[in-house]
Amino acid sequence: MFNNSYSFELSKKLYSKSVIFPRKRLLFRALELTPFENIKVVILGQDPYHDEGQANGLAFSVPKDIKIPPSLKNIYKELNNDLGIPIPNHGDLSKWAKEGVLLLNSILTVEPHKPASHRNMGWEEYTDGIIKEINDKKEHIVFILWGNYAQEKGKYIDESKHLVIKSPHPSPFSARKGFFNSKPFSRCNTYLKENGIGEIDWRIE
Repeated sequence: MFNNSYSFELSKKLYSKSVIFPRKRLLFRALELTPFENIKVVILGQDPYHDEGQANGLAFSVPKDIKIPPSLKNIYKELNNDLGIPIPNHGDLSKWAKEGVLLLNSILTVEPHKPASHRNMGWEEYTDGIIKEINDKKEHIVFILWGNYAQEKGKYIDESKHLVIKSPHPSPFSARKGFFNSKPFSRCNTYLKENGIGEIDWRIE
């Protein structure tokens, strides 16, 4: 549903110019692992990790053999605090994606070691369209918006038919300003259960 000609033409243009992350085969992985009909939750990131081997097509996620980034470490700490789930020893969030959690970056590509280097190149228009389509065509979706950048996307979400959970970003620079103890995972599952939707199993294998 989301892999339209605009996204393919944009990706073709960007990948032809330089080395960028994630690798092209992983570009639409979030949408492949969490197809439209399976979406229960949207966690919105900004852009991919920019060091070699980190970006795997899922917001906040890294491959199992890559060191867990600081923001994800803090997400795991809050997961443990919120639900008592043991802190995982790797950063691969594909289990969440298969549970119905769309781990969507607003900007889908990045140049090596240059965070936000593909801002305003066209991805925002595409991913804003995804958010609008989910908002319009589905009900009782949980949108988890961490940090100011993600929260700007809240303007596309109808809070009368969806749950929006907002807090500061899990980055070490802001996690202690309200991210910790925000309990997004239990709040999410409570809402899903109240609306007759299967809860997310937040455990990481």
